[in-house]
Amino acid sequence: MPRLFKQLILLWLCCVALVPVAQSSEPQPIEVFSRLPQFYSVAMSPNGARFAMQRNSSNEDLAALMTLDLATGKVYYLLKADNQKVKINWYKWANDEDLLVSARYEVSRHGQKFFRTRLYLMKYDEQGSSPEQVIDWRHIQRYQNDVGYVPQFQDDVIDYLPDDPDHILMAIDISRPFEKSVFKVNIKDRKISRLIKGKKRIRDWVTDRQGNVRIGIALNYETGDRQIFLRDEDDNYEELYAYNVSEDKPIYVAGFAADPNILYIKKYLNDYRALYKLDLTTREETLVYSDDEYDVDGSLIYSPVTNDAIGVNGPRGTFYWDDRYAPLRKGLNKLFKNSYNSLKAFSRNEEVYLLYTQSDTQPGRYYIGNQKEVTINFLFDQYPDIDTEALTEHERITFTARDKTEIEGYLTLPKTGEAPYPTVIFPHGGPSGRDGGGFNYWVAYFTSRGYAVLRPNFRGSSGYGFSFKASHMQNWGMAMQDDVVDGTQWMIDQGYADKNKMCIVGASYGGFAALAATVKSPELYQCAVSFAGVSDLDRLVRRARGFLNAKLVKRQIGEDGDDRDRRSPVNYVENIKTPILLVHGEEDRVVHVEQSRLMADELDDEDKEYRYVELPLGNHHLEIQSNRVKLFKEMDKFLAEYL
Repeated sequence: MPRLFKQLILLWLCCVALVPVAQSSEPQPIEVFSRLPQFYSVAMSPNGARFAMQRNSSNEDLAALMTLDLATGKVYYLLKADNQKVKINWYKWANDEDLLVSARYEVSRHGQKFFRTRLYLMKYDEQGSSPEQVIDWRHIQRYQNDVGYVPQFQDDVIDYLPDDPDHILMAIDISRPFEKSVFKVNIKDRKISRLIKGKKRIRDWVTDRQGNVRIGIALNYETGDRQIFLRDEDDNYEELYAYNVSEDKPIYVAGFAADPNILYIKKYLNDYRALYKLDLTTREETLVYSDDEYDVDGSLIYSPVTNDAIGVNGPRGTFYWDDRYAPLRKGLNKLFKNSYNSLKAFSRNEEVYLLYTQSDTQPGRYYIGNQKEVTINFLFDQYPDIDTEALTEHERITFTARDKTEIEGYLTLPKTGEAPYPTVIFPHGGPSGRDGGGFNYWVAYFTSRGYAVLRPNFRGSSGYGFSFKASHMQNWGMAMQDDVVDGTQWMIDQGYADKNKMCIVGASYGGFAALAATVKSPELYQCAVSFAGVSDLDRLVRRARGFLNAKLVKRQIGEDGDDRDRRSPVNYVENIKTPILLVHGEEDRVVHVEQSRLMADELDDEDKEYRYVELPLGNHHLEIQSNRVKLFKEMDKFLAEYL
């Protein structure tokens, strides 16, 4: 094994354009932080012998899907994507030979922009071959009721059937739009048979560990009512749970135990989400794991050997009730101290494992381990050219908002300069996202330029209980915004921030928060940066009319048009005193580019100081290399000028 890995390391050195780490006191180039990770989304075959991964080109807008064979050391490039109109969405080994690949396509129709997905099959060693579409339309069109309807999403695999390597189970809404039927698909000859016809508005299906379809989850987008059904072998359905997604505490299906009569669910214990197991015979619920301060919102962890759930990813790390990996975890935590160590995959016999490790001051690294041989070998860095010595740790802090609510956040101080620092307030997107520890390329860039960074988990952030998250409902620009401003004042009061050198930077909802700050707190910030930000809440709701979840969006943002107008920054440009940098991708399918265009027009009409940059073919997630670099270069010049 060691000899093989010496060969592999040489192979990676040939394939990867490594950049020498800077040793001078000068800040590293923008490209060091704004490049896409060189390798990511590593998937291991069930036998632990092969790996699939994506590699981003360091100087082109291309991503390659590639495989590595451990036994031979051979690397195969299966396909390339331009990250523009076509994006590799996800991939997973169907068996030891076949790789399933989901591709995402950007589509425009009747003025609306959206995605569609298709599923393809590739052999791990078919270099340069054409991927074959898994769903052969000749085999599925006989199930159509509406001849003109083509399902938007055709990549929903609900079970990979590990004991039947030639087949998978897929859910496709072919019989009736948005009501998914279950099909058994032969990935060898593309033949397809329907197991369950769509019914009861079921949009998601869940199988047990034996591959039987047991749970159907329905959602009525008109009313927001969700139902969770238990299906028996005679195709009868019993309602287990029902709630309204806009009003009630939700219940989530986490997965089955090896025992098909045990279902794991997540529901709220008082105000915090906890993990329970439900006995489907007696209907008795038993608490498995809860936390008094945070939601248990991670996924179940399964053992390939026992086929059973053994733990859950919790808010304070992984919680195991069957800690068969305890010796391994103890050794890894000793080897990689003060790091977030994640066991991404095990081979079916649990001998080979894939480790991903990172920390505040160390970008992600992948390792291949072998429990039988007691070896672990480095595979590659995601950001090999970042000078880790320049990175600093994040401090989890709390501050008290104006209404006495405790808000958690993360503070990162630069290694250069001294307090009070020029400061970037960096609210996250979502708004129901959540910031935490670990490497963050935005924060790494900010601190490399000498800026202190505060990332507040304002009201509406996930993980802090039902009431805290639900407070984002119809609250954009109000208490959520006040939390961000109160965090800014806390930075000043604590002596971390120079009150005359403050900038607010955000993307998506964070972009809205940045624009709202220039309206509500025009004297507080010396500049604002909005990437893909919302400026007009009423237009956001109106554009959602073309989509199935239009009423749910309206309930979230606000029912009353006048109220939405009052909370929209675009309507109060005359109040703005802050220079603004607007950046938006022209092909954004999440927040339409018109949101920044309208804001730029209003700023121009009022003769305000701003710069607008539109990224060609850019999407919401900065997945095109040249666009990410362009954004960071524009931001670097802007921050340097005003901070």
